[in-house]
Amino acid sequence: MSHASLSTTDYLKGIPRKRSASLAMFTDGVGRVLLVEPTYKDVWEVPGGAVELNESPRDAAAREVKEELGLVIQTGRLLAVDCPPVEGSTEGLIFVYNGGHLTKEQASGIALATQELRSWQWCTIEQARERMRPLVARRIEATLSAQATNALVELENGYPIR
Repeated sequence: MSHASLSTTDYLKGIPRKRSASLAMFTDGVGRVLLVEPTYKDVWEVPGGAVELNESPRDAAAREVKEELGLVIQTGRLLAVDCPPVEGSTEGLIFVYNGGHLTKEQASGIALATQELRSWQWCTIEQARERMRPLVARRIEATLSAQATNALVELENGYPIR
């Protein structure tokens, strides 16, 4: 059957689907990044989560921050896009947005979604490496560099594409 004889609906059914997630990376102005400790896994993460059907990655990042941390934010610019390996799951794309610098006053307003998160903490990149999967720590390190240099970084498995 040629593509010309397929309806749009049938054609779209045959296109591979990718999962996507959006994250918002917050810093405290002295080089630390805000990490959260999920209740459902043993490693820490950056605030964020799955992009829902018909939702933009940018909107997903803001929604997830509101749901997880109780903060209403204006999502900053895109800092990184990562294509992590497929390990027993569907392939996906990770979008990391600039959440900005949180002041002490803003951080004191964090209200964790306790069914999803145990705690949060400001962490150096060394602390992130201790708490996160290596892939995620690499992603955060590359994203911090992109933020510092006003760049956008493309990643595969957390490694910058050069």
